[in-house]
Amino acid sequence: MTRILATLPILIALMVGGFFLWGLNPDRDPNAIPSVLISQQVPEFDLAPVAGVNIPGLARADLTGNPGPVVVNVFASWCVPCRAEHAVLTRMVERNSVRLMGINYKDKPEDALAWLDELGNPYERIGSDLNGRAGIEWGISGVPETFIVSGAGTVLYRYVGPVVGPEAEAEFSTALAEARAAKAPRT
Repeated sequence: MTRILATLPILIALMVGGFFLWGLNPDRDPNAIPSVLISQQVPEFDLAPVAGVNIPGLARADLTGNPGPVVVNVFASWCVPCRAEHAVLTRMVERNSVRLMGINYKDKPEDALAWLDELGNPYERIGSDLNGRAGIEWGISGVPETFIVSGAGTVLYRYVGPVVGPEAEAEFSTALAEARAAKAPRT
């Protein structure tokens, strides 16, 4: 029994060392969190509008039967990276005719309203997810997260973190172009 106890610190040190080596791997992408929703229909949810914001809420029905892909962004006014990402999303809507839907995650309506008043509102619809239930259904790990949903309501792509910077914007734009091309009629 004392031999087993004597080797315990060595085993713990090996486990901790292995974890650090895994974390330091330069080929590992910390944003590459797999989603079980990819290639699945959007989850069932029905969110009321954000109080005071003059646009409708968001439900699963709004993400099916569309002529092309839509983008669903999960955001909150208390989220600093969301603020940085907001300008990028606004630009995508204005320049690239992206249809942007929002899920306002665990946010006070008055804070969300003030945030949108300050930064502008690029969203076509925003559902208020006060208790975070829709976030659970979407499998989010934090905010911001952004999804591309096909016109038929299939989740095609998930981006974890802010879509900010040339690399992130290029990756997201490529995924959106692929989603649009998949919808384009064959000639």
